[in-house]
Amino acid sequence: MQSAVYHTPALLDASVEGLNVQRDGTYIDATFGGGGHSRAIMSRLGEKGRLYAFDQDEDAFSNRMDDPRFVFVWSNFRFLKNFMRYYGVEKVDGVLADLGVSSHHFDLPERGFSFRLDGKLDMRMNRRSPVTAADIVENYTAEQLADIFYLYGELRSSRKIAEAIVSVRRTRKIKTTGQLVEVVSPCIDKRQEKKELAQIFQALRIEVNQEMAVLRHMLSSANDLVKPGGRIVVLTYHSLEDRLVKNFFKTGNFEGRPQKDFFGRMEAPLRLVNNKVIVADEEEVLRNPRVRSAKLRIAEKL
Repeated sequence: MQSAVYHTPALLDASVEGLNVQRDGTYIDATFGGGGHSRAIMSRLGEKGRLYAFDQDEDAFSNRMDDPRFVFVWSNFRFLKNFMRYYGVEKVDGVLADLGVSSHHFDLPERGFSFRLDGKLDMRMNRRSPVTAADIVENYTAEQLADIFYLYGELRSSRKIAEAIVSVRRTRKIKTTGQLVEVVSPCIDKRQEKKELAQIFQALRIEVNQEMAVLRHMLSSANDLVKPGGRIVVLTYHSLEDRLVKNFFKTGNFEGRPQKDFFGRMEAPLRLVNNKVIVADEEEVLRNPRVRSAKLRIAEKL
């Protein structure tokens, strides 16, 4: 088991409260990480309760709990339904997903998630995956790169950044985070350098891990798995994923299109538990500045 702090969960109490844990219920922690949320859920379960925790990163495996009520699933959370079927579970009482990148990942240079630390340009959550951020930087066209930086990083200078990368890679490879920062730095606004570098790295990370497609799949699976009265609890950290969750919770689709029945009544599979998004208070932000962008949304299955 790892001794160092792997990750401090954001909005821990509010998240687990939102899950409305029943002593004999069956739950899924879709993003196990350091196990903070899982341990809080387990503390509320009785002997017949069950928790299935998913994580695709092998580093999270060492944080697992030795408890007969707990099952660690070494897999991406897009496969929730597959593994629940494998374990003979038809329905669950709740699903929790913390979509934030663990501080553990940001603090390891070799994982390549942070522009502050020089290391391999990797960014894979699952190191068994074949495509790294370096592969994308090396092989995508200028147009493809620009689309990524615009769609996933929301950068106005996306085309300029993409063209700079393509120009440099004609003569040398961009293999490390430090080399990437050096290449893109002339293209960004110095007044908000850290913000734009973070957006560039976010965009590449989302593409490497196919995060938006995976999130859609997970939310649809959670909706199918959760029984009426059960809860889906999601913590988001940037506007792209938050918009998807918000739309899905409100309407049952990712476009946010209201669905109506023959009589014009609203049809939605979920009910918002918190109409106003929950955010960290100043005390928690002081303890852990990374939670400043966290947004907690909770929905109940109808």
